[in-house]
Amino acid sequence: MKNLSILGSTGSIGRSTLEIVELNPELFNVVALTGGRNVRLLREQIRKFKPSFVSVLNEGSAKTLYKEFPSLKVGFGVEGTIQAATLGKVDTVVSAIVGAAGLLPTLSAIRAGKDIALANKESLVIAGPLVMSEAKKYGVKLLPIDSEHSAVYQSLKGHRSSDIKNIILTASGGPFLKRSIKSFGSITPAEALKHPTWTMGRRITIDSATLMNKGFEVIEARWLFGLKGEKIKVTIHPESIVHSMVEYVDGSIISQLGNSDMKGPISYALGHPKRLSRVGMDPFTINGKTLHFSEPSLKRFPCLGLAYRALELGESAPAVLNAADEVAVDIFLKGKIPFTGIHETLEAVLEGHDVEALKSVDDVLDADRLARAAARAHIRKYFKV
Repeated sequence: MKNLSILGSTGSIGRSTLEIVELNPELFNVVALTGGRNVRLLREQIRKFKPSFVSVLNEGSAKTLYKEFPSLKVGFGVEGTIQAATLGKVDTVVSAIVGAAGLLPTLSAIRAGKDIALANKESLVIAGPLVMSEAKKYGVKLLPIDSEHSAVYQSLKGHRSSDIKNIILTASGGPFLKRSIKSFGSITPAEALKHPTWTMGRRITIDSATLMNKGFEVIEARWLFGLKGEKIKVTIHPESIVHSMVEYVDGSIISQLGNSDMKGPISYALGHPKRLSRVGMDPFTINGKTLHFSEPSLKRFPCLGLAYRALELGESAPAVLNAADEVAVDIFLKGKIPFTGIHETLEAVLEGHDVEALKSVDDVLDADRLARAAARAHIRKYFKV
């Protein structure tokens, strides 16, 4: 039985993870949960899964939970999340916190010798070399939960890395694949949140509409699979059936197909090296399906080009791009800047950044802080927010 700590248990990945746990009680035991503002849902999870430790966003929520569950150990803030990630009896940490906030808990879990089921792509986007170095140092398994990286991981099994020509990440193209680019300035948050094939959190849904999410996945893949940026391609695949592919030097392409349901890659990461038979997902059939693939337009999706640019610049540039994106997406969702203001802000911040070497986590956090300030300054100046 694997003992799990689920960081971000009230988010979409966390909820899907717990559905799989509920279907496989003989395989998994929940030791720790962490949540943000959705304390109501966290209460339900505590009652159902009976963890021994829980962490929440602030001290007030922690005190409230402790009164309701006096036998439960309760933490809060960053320190509470790190405690959940490093508990002695935990075997595997599901890192599903959204954004750069997931870096410190993920690194702490690695240094505590925990295997990582990684949904928090930002850990690798902003600090890829540090995270991979620590994973190697402490001998932990790092299994991707992103559907694309899980597909690549599965498609690489049994093959030599020297035989890889390219990996190909698929992207649905989001809700604006065929919309006139001239109308992008009038796109509303409500429109951008209507993803055609996936159900995800708010930030990642907006990032999927701009293809920034795919750009971050390119950076993540660079570190997960040890490939240079020019060997990581993106193709538009609106059906979201082929989750990604690996092209080999002999011309063969191996892919992984399945439903648009995150429980697939989650179950693969949790059960590895075995596959789970109970994942709470409809069986997939290829019958009657038509598949389309096309090259993404950087005019339509300039954020994808910015991701490749950040990867080329290296060092602090990806951390800066991620931080600026977190700020711009948040302000867009509040209706204060146009949809096109997202990529305009990211481009301005990235091009105005003097790249710095990343030798420590403090360097990463400094780059993140400076980029957030730069993004807010740009938005105040050009959008009068």
